[in-house]
Amino acid sequence: MILPQCCFKYLFSGVLALSIILVQSSSPAQTLKEEKELLKNQAVSLTSSGHEQLALDRANDALKSWQESNKIYRQLNDQEGITVSLINQNLAFQALGLHKEACNKLLEALNFNTNLGICDTTLQQLALAEKEQLTTLIGKQKATSVNLLGLQNLGEVLRILGKLNESETVLQETLTLAKLVSSSRISDIYLSLGNIEQTIYQQLQDKYSWIEEPLFREQIANIIPQKAQKSLLYYQTLENIPDISKSAKLQAQLNHLTLLISWGKWLSHQPNQANLHQKVNQQIRVLVNQIDENSSAFLELSPEPSIHARLNFANNLSQIPDEQLKSVAIRYAKLALKMAETINSIRWLSYSFGTLGKLSTQTEQKQAYFKKALGFAQSIRSSDIAYQWQQQLGLIYQKQGKTELAIQNYNAAIANMTQVRDSFLSSNRDLQFSFQEEMEPAYRNYMRLLLASPSPDLKKVIQVNQGLQIARLENFLRCGKLDIVALNQLQNLKNVPSVINIIDLEDTIEIIVQSPNGLLHHHSVDSKLVRFQVNQLLEALQSEKLININESAITHYSQKIYESLITPIKRYIPSSGTLVFTLDKSFQSLPMGLLYDGKDYLIEHYSIAGTVGSRVRQPRILHENQMVALIAGLSKISPSYIDKNAPKNMGNLPPSKQELENVEKQTKSSVALLDDKFTFKRFKEELTQNNFPIVHITTHGQFSSDPLKTVLVAYDKLINIRDFDSLIRDKTENSQDAIELLVLSACETAKGNKQSVMGIAGIAAQAGARSTVATLWRVDANSTALLMQEFYKGLNNGLPKAEALRQAQLSLLSNPQYQKSYYWAPFLLVGSWL
Repeated sequence: MILPQCCFKYLFSGVLALSIILVQSSSPAQTLKEEKELLKNQAVSLTSSGHEQLALDRANDALKSWQESNKIYRQLNDQEGITVSLINQNLAFQALGLHKEACNKLLEALNFNTNLGICDTTLQQLALAEKEQLTTLIGKQKATSVNLLGLQNLGEVLRILGKLNESETVLQETLTLAKLVSSSRISDIYLSLGNIEQTIYQQLQDKYSWIEEPLFREQIANIIPQKAQKSLLYYQTLENIPDISKSAKLQAQLNHLTLLISWGKWLSHQPNQANLHQKVNQQIRVLVNQIDENSSAFLELSPEPSIHARLNFANNLSQIPDEQLKSVAIRYAKLALKMAETINSIRWLSYSFGTLGKLSTQTEQKQAYFKKALGFAQSIRSSDIAYQWQQQLGLIYQKQGKTELAIQNYNAAIANMTQVRDSFLSSNRDLQFSFQEEMEPAYRNYMRLLLASPSPDLKKVIQVNQGLQIARLENFLRCGKLDIVALNQLQNLKNVPSVINIIDLEDTIEIIVQSPNGLLHHHSVDSKLVRFQVNQLLEALQSEKLININESAITHYSQKIYESLITPIKRYIPSSGTLVFTLDKSFQSLPMGLLYDGKDYLIEHYSIAGTVGSRVRQPRILHENQMVALIAGLSKISPSYIDKNAPKNMGNLPPSKQELENVEKQTKSSVALLDDKFTFKRFKEELTQNNFPIVHITTHGQFSSDPLKTVLVAYDKLINIRDFDSLIRDKTENSQDAIELLVLSACETAKGNKQSVMGIAGIAAQAGARSTVATLWRVDANSTALLMQEFYKGLNNGLPKAEALRQAQLSLLSNPQYQKSYYWAPFLLVGSWL
């Protein structure tokens, strides 16, 4: 039984008063001994209370109890007690979602230097020297049970933080220590190591589903089996340890099963993997039987782990195409529910009812289970659970045609998802949703329902699409919240642009226009009329032979797209001015200025900008005193060319030198870094020590759906998106020193990537840039040098950035030598158009 907090306080006061009386009536030596014994008992009681409070989802109370026990142990100078209380505090921090704080608490418990940086998710992986330092620190630890527990917890928290290399280092070294004393913790460490490899495997799976380029997908497909088998080896080693406890073996088997089912699904979609797929399916059957036959092992776990294990098994069984196993899954879920009722754990009651909802085949029963699950989640204000059941209920109501109820549930699900994402991103950049599976369907279903209304709320649709596109960009970047605002919230704009939202809802393409007067207009197109044209145009634009493709082939597809997307909304936009596009999915790699009406390109009438999710940093025109630039360029082959993530088929870029000189002449003052002066270190020094409103980079670069392959080529190394984030994080927090214009010249889109703007906007976001100009394909260096010269002339003459770029593009289009779209069309402006 757990006493209410007020009673606990009075009990504590009573015990303290009794201790004072006892102290006053005893001899000094006896008194001291009794006082210490009493204090130790208080610490033990507080420790026990903390575990009970944590089991009842009262993590804050548990944290307070363990902090109090820590104070007592420090008073008693009980080092083991201090360490245990700090390890316990880490558990409370984890329950609160504060994994970085949990990690630092474990460093304190182990007397590690917190400046080592292994808990900092903003840092790249440890350098070799830092890894050796970490290995040395672990090697100096005494192989006591408490230290091994702390180290294992540290490895687990690092895994959750996404610091997988550091986690593996900690656990491998901990395993070495544990083997020296034949510790009982060896099985737990093997389990953690298997979980690390499974996490790496799962991240590769997520990456494989996200990445579009065939070459990069193939590279990942070759690694996935290696990671799966390495994880399986750890689990199998653990399962075969002599005299292993039933509970430890069960946990290994359950994780083993989760991995096999996931791997089996992946193999089913891979060519030439039929034999391996069959073998994995056989292993799944054997493992299921072993777990079910030894079901008594579930009883050896304490209540919460036992409930979790049963639900884990039930969810795994539900993914195996066998009706008999479905009934077994329901049996385990009901046993979990019964135990959750016994201990009155609201969270586990919610999870148990939710799992039964997913397992049920009858709609009414599913609905009833999900409603109960949602009620429990809402009673403890648990957004991280509630959104799952709201999403499920939304889907049920949508199928039943109960539109209002479906809309209410999708709206609530997205609000809760956003809250959970914001919480994760503020404390942990690598802790993300599996976006495509968990979040994206809710957003798109919600928009479908809103647009199906006779009088759709177009403002709400735009808002939902904004949330979707920003979440996709943050998920791509693995970054914190982005400092950008919605276009309809912008203030003090003299010339308001027309905003065109193009939303891909699979069966339909939805176009929503916001005219300069603020009115919204909607047009829907059957996706069959557009998708083929878009794919064909992208195929041509990303071809290495683009320069040789007949221009009529380009204009044929771009005219068809124009007729589907622009013609129906032409009456809602002025005949000239600025168009700001918010593009979805494959439309993001289309240069919209290339769209053709049969006579003119869109760029001939409009200056054009792109945004992600109708959001930008507050637009601001570039003033004359801001024509100060950092210009970096690479004109020849450098050591960075051999990096595995470098773009393929790179050669010399001699005109980069000329482009660099041209830009230098057009700016008020500048610092130029050419070739071996353009190193990562020098580039960082210039960015951090000086204020450059303009940063112009002319080098090979690549925009990919893989952020690690979205890179710019410096002389000594590649600069990827995350490098940009670390380059100028502190500087861009001061908006006065923000980059007003970032120009990425001579870059290209990796073949097969249909979402180039994600990479461009990603670099821009991490650089804190207000506006970014980039190229979609590797263009002629001489024509690019001319275009950049004209672009900066326009800026010097006070033109807004989008208009300066348009005029520069038109100068190429009017030049007989550069009229082909290959030369002028790939230039995009993303962000502020002013």
